[in-house]
Amino acid sequence: MKRSRINQIMAEADAMIRHHGFTLPPFAYWSPAEFRARKDDASRIIEARMGWDITDYGQGNFDALGLFLFTLRNGSLADLEAGRGMVYAEKLLISKQDQISPMHTHVIKSEDIINRGGATMVIELFGSDEAGQFDGDRGGVVLCDGIPRSFEPGEKLKLAPGESITLMPGDWHAFWGEGGDVLIGEVSTVNDDQTDNIFREPIGRFATIDEDEDPTHLLVSDYDSEFLT
Repeated sequence: MKRSRINQIMAEADAMIRHHGFTLPPFAYWSPAEFRARKDDASRIIEARMGWDITDYGQGNFDALGLFLFTLRNGSLADLEAGRGMVYAEKLLISKQDQISPMHTHVIKSEDIINRGGATMVIELFGSDEAGQFDGDRGGVVLCDGIPRSFEPGEKLKLAPGESITLMPGDWHAFWGEGGDVLIGEVSTVNDDQTDNIFREPIGRFATIDEDEDPTHLLVSDYDSEFLT
């Protein structure tokens, strides 16, 4: 992805988030220079991979296969393993109309996915086999706003604004916006995007960036780059 396109997506996402009554935390608006100057204070933000995240899954077609995310807070795997402490995470996502977030599951993370506003969110579901692998012939049971709901393999559930679904490890899912863009909330156990996204197809989690202009704000994938050295 071109950095100029990422900068544009950030501005558009911020406008949509504000339109729906949310405001991102102050560190979201730091310039790269300010982030670098404050990186010692921001060590927890960097370690927890909080912040901007824009991906085309390495496929080069963001509008068709992509997702905007902002990690607002994130605990630690050490706390999760200990069973106490900061064992939770929260994100805001934007799924554009007909923009696929591809079929995947998680080994560790359980999550509530909430339609926070905009259009309809469509989520396609499959179950897992005994080894946790994708099973195109298996359905399952999820919670929708706390109520159990059985799903057939490949069933597409539709979430209107305010509605939610709870997904457990082994619940394979893909999602997109129908009829417009959707602002999505995610409340989950500790989030590890570097190792805990298991895709059905062999694709990457993060975008490869063409630095055609300076970044407005850093992505979480920039934290290990020369921008903070």
